[in-house]
Amino acid sequence: MLKEDEGQSRSIAAVERAMDVLLHFGRTDQPDLGVTEIATALGLTKAAVHRILTALRSRELITVDPSTRRYALGHAAVALGRAYLARTDVRAMAAPELKHLSARTNETATLSLRRGDTRLYVDQVVPDQELRLEVSLGIPFALNAGASSKAFLAFLPDFEVETYLERHPLKAMTDRTIIDPAKLRKDLAGIRRRGYATSLGERQPGAASVAAPIFDHDARVVAVISLAGPALRFRPEATPTATTDLLESAARISAQLGYRPS
Repeated sequence: MLKEDEGQSRSIAAVERAMDVLLHFGRTDQPDLGVTEIATALGLTKAAVHRILTALRSRELITVDPSTRRYALGHAAVALGRAYLARTDVRAMAAPELKHLSARTNETATLSLRRGDTRLYVDQVVPDQELRLEVSLGIPFALNAGASSKAFLAFLPDFEVETYLERHPLKAMTDRTIIDPAKLRKDLAGIRRRGYATSLGERQPGAASVAAPIFDHDARVVAVISLAGPALRFRPEATPTATTDLLESAARISAQLGYRPS
């Protein structure tokens, strides 16, 4: 019985080491790795790493370049990643963060998704205040007015921004909406530098908001999270802690989607 238990323990340890090697490929910034690099990083012998890589190669979880003898993730590992991403629900991931943000700031926290040349609110958490802001879920809005919209537009490739502007002449939704393309481009450049967008009555009179993008594993913006409230009370530029909380929430959701800042 003792020998059987020892055998099981050794088997479990071997599996754990193999998982450590596989996970190391997912965490490194390098496109491929050598045996010595892996052994040094994980504190394993080169012989052990070589045995593990051979086993992982047999299941196509790892591939090797015959000329360089360097290893990279294989087709099976990529398939696992795609299967995970196909099952991810951004709304479910964001729900705890929306509750956290609304509780921390006592303002409305929202989640938006993009649909073509528009974006729409898909979820919100509203504070228990008499004076508060509520959004309409499922209504499409243009990408050039309001913090959440601009957070999508700002992080698109430049050519996509230009084609959007060609397709959609800028229309004023309020007297604060930016309708000059040159001014909008300048505003978008500032959003990219800061990492978040702000709005003071651009889409809805009397409303203020700050919004941050949520990135996926390919560094694409798949959603936007925001805080919004009455402009009489909520001023994003004057409440840096709210912006910091928002950026931290966006970063946590992005990390769940496999995003790693470069």
